[in-house]
Amino acid sequence: MPQSTSTTDNSAQTHVRPPSAAVPRRLAALAYDALLVGGLLFVFTLLLVLVRGGRAIDADTLWYRASLVVVAFAFCGLSWTRNGQTLGMRAWRIRVVALDGRPPSWPRAALRFVASWLALAPAGLGYWWALFDRERRCWHDVLSGTRVIRSSSEPARS
Repeated sequence: MPQSTSTTDNSAQTHVRPPSAAVPRRLAALAYDALLVGGLLFVFTLLLVLVRGGRAIDADTLWYRASLVVVAFAFCGLSWTRNGQTLGMRAWRIRVVALDGRPPSWPRAALRFVASWLALAPAGLGYWWALFDRERRCWHDVLSGTRVIRSSSEPARS
């Protein structure tokens, strides 16, 4: 009886990285999320006004501005660290991952959040950068060691 031998060539097994998300898709998800965060900030402010007995909140108050940033970060941070997707990202079938392919950690998410605001400062140059980057990464992706990829549930298209 002939013996069958099987050989496994480990050098032939390569890890294929998911494709990076296209810039228009990222911007569409950002627009969705901006509407969601705006709604969250509205509800948060309404609750604050109610707690204060109907007294208005001065928009220049440091504690108020800081609390709005915390609410926005909570939305992004919880979404990114849980499954790598905000609701806008889920709608557009993209996700943010650390370079190892897992959802970002809290420190990485915090760095990404802060860096994303800095990327807006010079006329959005940090976002425009994705048009020229080989992996379509914005400045906040580069600084935080993350990338935005298409979700695996999406059929491959360009």
